[in-house]
Amino acid sequence: MRKKAIVTGASRGIGRGIIRELAAAGYDIAFSYRTREDEAKEAAEEIRNMGSFAWYAKADMAQAGEGEKFFDQAVRELGGLDLLVNNAGVTVFQSILDLEMEETQKMLNLDLLNYLVLSSKAARYMKAHEVKGCIINITSSRAERAYPGDCVYGGIKAAVNRASQSMALDLAPYGIRVNCVAPGAICIRTPEEIKAEGRTELEGFWESLGERIPMGRNGTPKDIGRAVVFLASENAAYITGEVLRVDGGLILPGMPEKVENDKNAWGGEK
Repeated sequence: MRKKAIVTGASRGIGRGIIRELAAAGYDIAFSYRTREDEAKEAAEEIRNMGSFAWYAKADMAQAGEGEKFFDQAVRELGGLDLLVNNAGVTVFQSILDLEMEETQKMLNLDLLNYLVLSSKAARYMKAHEVKGCIINITSSRAERAYPGDCVYGGIKAAVNRASQSMALDLAPYGIRVNCVAPGAICIRTPEEIKAEGRTELEGFWESLGERIPMGRNGTPKDIGRAVVFLASENAAYITGEVLRVDGGLILPGMPEKVENDKNAWGGEK
Protein backbone atom coordinates (compact mmCIF):
# COMPACT_ATOMS: atom_id res chain seq x y z
CA MET A 1 0.00 0.00 0.00
CA ARG A 2 1.30 3.45 -0.92
CA LYS A 3 2.13 5.77 1.96
CA LYS A 4 0.47 9.14 2.30
CA ALA A 5 2.12 12.45 3.21
CA ILE A 6 0.94 15.96 3.98
CA VAL A 7 3.51 18.70 3.35
CA THR A 8 2.80 22.34 4.08
CA GLY A 9 4.20 25.11 1.88
CA ALA A 10 5.39 22.97 -1.01
CA SER A 11 4.75 24.88 -4.24
CA ARG A 12 8.39 25.99 -4.44
CA GLY A 13 11.72 25.99 -2.67
CA ILE A 14 12.45 23.51 0.12
CA GLY A 15 8.87 22.26 0.19
CA ARG A 16 8.93 21.39 -3.48
CA GLY A 17 12.20 19.57 -3.04
CA ILE A 18 10.59 17.56 -0.25
CA ILE A 19 7.55 16.48 -2.28
CA ARG A 20 9.75 15.52 -5.24
CA GLU A 21 11.81 13.18 -3.09
CA LEU A 22 8.74 11.78 -1.33
CA ALA A 23 7.09 11.06 -4.67
CA ALA A 24 10.26 9.32 -5.85
CA ALA A 25 10.07 7.22 -2.67
CA GLY A 26 6.50 6.16 -3.47
CA TYR A 27 4.36 8.57 -1.44
CA ASP A 28 1.04 10.06 -2.43
CA ILE A 29 1.03 13.72 -1.44
CA ALA A 30 -1.23 16.54 -0.36
CA PHE A 31 0.38 19.95 -0.03
CA SER A 32 -0.50 23.56 0.64
CA TYR A 33 0.51 26.81 -1.00
CA ARG A 34 -0.15 30.41 -0.01
CA THR A 35 0.14 32.74 -3.03
CA ARG A 36 1.28 31.20 -6.32
CA GLU A 37 -1.36 28.85 -7.70
CA ASP A 38 0.56 28.51 -10.97
CA GLU A 39 3.55 27.10 -9.12
CA ALA A 40 1.34 24.77 -7.06
CA LYS A 41 -0.33 23.45 -10.21
CA GLU A 42 3.06 22.90 -11.82
CA ALA A 43 4.34 21.06 -8.73
CA ALA A 44 1.26 18.82 -8.65
CA GLU A 45 1.66 17.93 -12.32
CA GLU A 46 5.31 17.08 -11.73
CA ILE A 47 4.34 14.73 -8.88
CA ARG A 48 1.61 13.09 -10.94
CA ASN A 49 4.06 12.53 -13.79
CA MET A 50 6.19 10.62 -11.30
CA GLY A 51 3.29 8.23 -10.71
CA SER A 52 2.04 9.65 -7.41
CA PHE A 53 -1.31 11.07 -6.41
CA ALA A 54 -1.13 14.82 -5.79
CA TRP A 55 -3.67 17.19 -4.29
CA TYR A 56 -3.10 20.79 -3.27
CA ALA A 57 -4.99 23.68 -1.73
CA LYS A 58 -4.43 27.33 -0.88
CA ALA A 59 -4.03 28.01 2.84
CA ASP A 60 -2.68 31.00 4.75
CA MET A 61 -1.58 29.13 7.84
CA ALA A 62 -0.79 32.29 9.75
CA GLN A 63 -4.56 32.71 10.04
CA ALA A 64 -6.32 30.86 12.84
CA GLY A 65 -8.15 27.77 11.63
CA GLU A 66 -6.64 27.71 8.13
CA GLY A 67 -4.13 24.99 8.88
CA GLU A 68 -6.72 22.78 10.56
CA LYS A 69 -9.14 23.19 7.66
CA PHE A 70 -6.43 22.29 5.16
CA PHE A 71 -5.31 19.28 7.21
CA ASP A 72 -8.79 17.79 7.49
CA GLN A 73 -9.43 18.09 3.78
CA ALA A 74 -5.97 16.75 2.92
CA VAL A 75 -6.54 13.60 4.98
CA ARG A 76 -9.87 13.05 3.24
CA GLU A 77 -8.31 13.47 -0.21
CA LEU A 78 -5.43 11.13 0.61
CA GLY A 79 -7.62 8.60 2.37
CA GLY A 80 -5.22 8.38 5.29
CA LEU A 81 -1.96 9.71 6.70
CA ASP A 82 1.50 8.28 7.38
CA LEU A 83 3.65 11.41 7.42
CA LEU A 84 3.22 15.08 8.24
CA VAL A 85 5.96 17.51 7.22
CA ASN A 86 5.55 20.97 8.74
CA ASN A 87 7.45 23.19 6.32
CA ALA A 88 5.38 26.31 5.62
CA GLY A 89 6.93 29.33 7.26
CA VAL A 90 8.17 32.86 6.90
CA THR A 91 11.66 34.21 7.48
CA VAL A 92 11.96 37.78 8.73
CA PHE A 93 15.17 39.17 10.18
CA GLN A 94 15.02 42.19 12.45
CA SER A 95 17.15 43.55 15.26
CA ILE A 96 15.62 43.67 18.71
CA LEU A 97 16.02 47.44 18.30
CA ASP A 98 13.59 47.34 15.39
CA LEU A 99 11.12 44.74 16.65
CA GLU A 100 7.74 44.98 14.90
CA MET A 101 4.92 43.17 16.64
CA GLU A 102 2.95 42.49 13.46
CA GLU A 103 5.83 40.58 11.87
CA THR A 104 6.67 38.91 15.17
CA GLN A 105 3.12 37.67 15.64
CA LYS A 106 3.01 36.41 12.06
CA MET A 107 6.16 34.34 12.61
CA LEU A 108 4.82 32.99 15.91
CA ASN A 109 1.53 31.99 14.27
CA LEU A 110 3.06 30.40 11.19
CA ASP A 111 6.43 29.04 12.32
CA LEU A 112 5.44 27.81 15.78
CA LEU A 113 1.73 27.69 16.62
CA ASN A 114 0.73 26.18 13.28
CA TYR A 115 3.42 23.50 13.66
CA LEU A 116 2.01 22.60 17.08
CA VAL A 117 -1.60 22.56 15.92
CA LEU A 118 -0.97 20.38 12.87
CA SER A 119 1.34 18.07 14.82
CA SER A 120 -1.44 17.57 17.37
CA LYS A 121 -4.00 16.80 14.68
CA ALA A 122 -1.65 14.38 12.91
CA ALA A 123 -0.76 12.65 16.18
CA ARG A 124 -4.42 12.23 17.16
CA TYR A 125 -5.28 10.83 13.74
CA MET A 126 -2.38 8.38 13.80
CA LYS A 127 -3.17 7.22 17.33
CA ALA A 128 -6.87 6.76 16.55
CA HIS A 129 -6.09 4.77 13.40
CA GLU A 130 -3.13 2.87 14.90
CA VAL A 131 -0.74 4.30 12.32
CA LYS A 132 2.91 4.14 13.35
CA GLY A 133 3.64 7.28 11.41
CA CYS A 134 6.05 10.19 11.46
CA ILE A 135 5.98 13.92 12.05
CA ILE A 136 8.91 15.92 10.69
CA ASN A 137 9.33 19.60 11.47
CA ILE A 138 11.53 21.77 9.27
CA THR A 139 13.52 24.09 11.51
CA SER A 140 16.88 25.80 10.90
CA SER A 141 20.54 25.71 11.83
CA ARG A 142 19.81 29.15 13.31
CA ALA A 143 18.11 27.32 16.16
CA GLU A 144 21.62 26.36 17.30
CA ARG A 145 23.75 29.29 16.17
CA ALA A 146 22.86 32.94 16.81
CA TYR A 147 23.23 35.68 14.21
CA PRO A 148 22.43 39.38 14.41
CA GLY A 149 18.80 40.07 13.62
CA ASP A 150 17.41 36.59 14.16
CA CYS A 151 16.30 36.76 17.79
CA VAL A 152 12.69 36.01 16.83
CA TYR A 153 13.23 33.65 13.89
CA GLY A 154 16.07 31.72 15.51
CA GLY A 155 14.27 31.65 18.84
CA ILE A 156 11.13 30.22 17.25
CA LYS A 157 13.09 27.51 15.43
CA ALA A 158 14.83 26.60 18.70
CA ALA A 159 11.39 26.34 20.32
CA VAL A 160 10.22 23.93 17.61
CA ASN A 161 13.30 21.76 18.15
CA ARG A 162 12.64 21.61 21.89
CA ALA A 163 8.88 21.08 21.49
CA SER A 164 9.55 18.20 19.09
CA GLN A 165 11.50 16.38 21.80
CA SER A 166 8.49 16.45 24.12
CA MET A 167 6.21 15.41 21.27
CA ALA A 168 8.51 12.44 20.66
CA LEU A 169 8.13 11.36 24.29
CA ASP A 170 4.36 11.79 24.21
CA LEU A 171 4.00 9.73 21.04
CA ALA A 172 6.66 7.02 21.39
CA PRO A 173 4.25 4.65 23.17
CA TYR A 174 2.11 4.65 20.02
CA GLY A 175 4.99 4.02 17.62
CA ILE A 176 4.81 7.58 16.23
CA ARG A 177 8.18 9.22 15.68
CA VAL A 178 8.88 12.97 15.72
CA ASN A 179 12.06 14.52 14.33
CA CYS A 180 13.34 17.78 12.88
CA VAL A 181 15.37 18.64 9.80
CA ALA A 182 17.40 21.81 10.20
CA PRO A 183 18.55 23.32 6.90
CA GLY A 184 21.51 25.65 6.68
CA ALA A 185 22.08 27.90 3.66
CA ILE A 186 19.68 26.50 1.05
CA CYS A 187 19.59 28.22 -2.33
CA ILE A 188 16.06 27.95 -3.71
CA ARG A 189 16.50 30.18 -6.78
CA THR A 190 18.75 29.74 -9.81
CA PRO A 191 20.90 32.69 -10.96
CA GLU A 192 18.47 33.07 -13.86
CA GLU A 193 15.46 33.29 -11.52
CA ILE A 194 17.23 35.83 -9.33
CA LYS A 195 17.94 37.98 -12.37
CA ALA A 196 14.40 37.61 -13.72
CA GLU A 197 12.97 38.70 -10.34
CA GLY A 198 15.19 41.78 -10.33
CA ARG A 199 16.86 40.76 -7.06
CA THR A 200 20.10 42.55 -7.83
CA GLU A 201 21.17 42.40 -4.18
CA LEU A 202 21.35 38.59 -4.48
CA GLU A 203 23.40 38.42 -7.67
CA GLY A 204 26.57 36.53 -6.82
CA PHE A 205 25.58 36.20 -3.15
CA TRP A 206 24.90 32.46 -3.13
CA GLU A 207 28.01 31.64 -5.14
CA SER A 208 30.15 33.63 -2.70
CA LEU A 209 28.47 32.07 0.33
CA GLY A 210 28.83 28.55 -1.05
CA GLU A 211 32.61 28.92 -1.26
CA ARG A 212 32.74 29.63 2.49
CA ILE A 213 30.79 26.54 3.53
CA PRO A 214 32.99 23.55 4.46
CA MET A 215 31.40 21.29 1.82
CA GLY A 216 32.11 23.98 -0.77
CA ARG A 217 28.56 24.68 -1.90
CA ASN A 218 25.11 25.85 -0.83
CA GLY A 219 22.47 23.33 0.05
CA THR A 220 19.62 22.50 -2.31
CA PRO A 221 15.96 21.61 -1.76
CA LYS A 222 16.87 18.10 -2.87
CA ASP A 223 19.29 17.79 0.05
CA ILE A 224 16.46 18.55 2.47
CA GLY A 225 14.04 16.25 0.66
CA ARG A 226 16.46 13.35 0.95
CA ALA A 227 16.84 13.97 4.69
CA VAL A 228 13.05 13.92 5.12
CA VAL A 229 12.75 10.66 3.18
CA PHE A 230 15.43 9.08 5.36
CA LEU A 231 13.83 10.12 8.66
CA ALA A 232 10.43 8.89 7.47
CA SER A 233 11.81 5.53 6.35
CA GLU A 234 12.36 2.22 8.13
CA ASN A 235 16.08 3.01 8.00
CA ALA A 236 15.36 5.55 10.75
CA ALA A 237 12.91 3.38 12.67
CA TYR A 238 14.83 3.81 15.95
CA ILE A 239 15.32 7.57 15.65
CA THR A 240 12.99 9.97 17.41
CA GLY A 241 13.31 13.35 19.11
CA GLU A 242 16.36 14.23 17.03
CA VAL A 243 17.40 17.22 14.91
CA LEU A 244 19.15 16.31 11.67
CA ARG A 245 21.15 19.37 10.63
CA VAL A 246 21.67 19.56 6.86
CA ASP A 247 24.08 22.46 6.38
CA GLY A 248 27.27 21.16 4.79
CA GLY A 249 29.11 21.90 8.03
CA LEU A 250 28.17 25.58 7.93
CA ILE A 251 27.87 26.17 11.67
CA LEU A 252 30.59 23.81 12.90
CA PRO A 253 33.44 26.35 13.08
CA GLY A 254 31.71 29.60 12.16
CA MET A 255 33.03 31.51 9.18
CA PRO A 256 36.82 31.47 8.65
CA GLU A 257 38.75 34.59 9.60
CA LYS A 258 41.00 34.53 6.55
CA VAL A 259 40.66 33.29 2.99
CA GLU A 260 43.72 32.98 0.73
CA ASN A 261 43.23 33.97 -2.88
CA ASP A 262 44.19 30.59 -4.33
CA LYS A 263 42.29 28.45 -1.83
CA ASN A 264 38.70 27.98 -0.76
CA ALA A 265 37.56 28.91 2.72
CA TRP A 266 38.65 25.57 4.23
CA GLY A 267 42.15 25.27 2.79
CA GLY A 268 41.44 23.31 -0.40
CA GLU A 269 42.28 24.48 -3.90
CA LYS A 270 39.62 26.52 -5.67
